[in-house]
Amino acid sequence: MNKKTAYFFLRLSMGINFFGHGLVRLTKLNDFADGITKSFEKSWLPQLSVQMFSTALPFLEFIIGVLLIIGFKTRIAAMAGASLIILLLFGSSTVENWEAMGIQMIYAGLFYLLISRMDDNVLSLDRK
Repeated sequence: MNKKTAYFFLRLSMGINFFGHGLVRLTKLNDFADGITKSFEKSWLPQLSVQMFSTALPFLEFIIGVLLIIGFKTRIAAMAGASLIILLLFGSSTVENWEAMGIQMIYAGLFYLLISRMDDNVLSLDRK
């Protein structure tokens, strides 16, 4: 039971983290997207792609967060979160933001745990 409880708290923590990121950014969506786009001006990534991604990011974070909090479609939500972290790692590397990449690698490790320990996901809406 301890592993299942620990999984619940990790899933809930990651969900609240993503939910909070998305919620706060949605309330100031244009400013957030413009700020990210500006910070990528020296990147070789097309500005339109950066603008579109940074506009979509809060919605993705919010949705992934909600799914993780309630434990619905947990596998899909965790895989989406891990995929999002991979995209963020790639983007951070193009502007040499090594500090952000270190934090993002922690998220990658936590998503590894959520995905690899999916059998412990019993305190959720999609429990087996």
